[in-house]
Amino acid sequence: MLSDYLLTQNIIGSAIEVHKALGPGFLESIYDHALRFEFQKRNIPLLINFVTTPLTVRRVYREKKT
Repeated sequence: MLSDYLLTQNIIGSAIEVHKALGPGFLESIYDHALRFEFQKRNIPLLINFVTTPLTVRRVYREKKT
């Protein structure tokens, strides 16, 4: 398990990566799915499980060129 400091750094880093890749203007569910993907990539445990409509955003999120 990561220390509190490292976990906080990884969570904030994940949010910044999602924001840089997607930018503003999407529905919250899109950001939610992208953030879940970043959390999985960084081995951050998801402690809260929101009920959302399943979407395929991995391809769109990772293929976007900035």
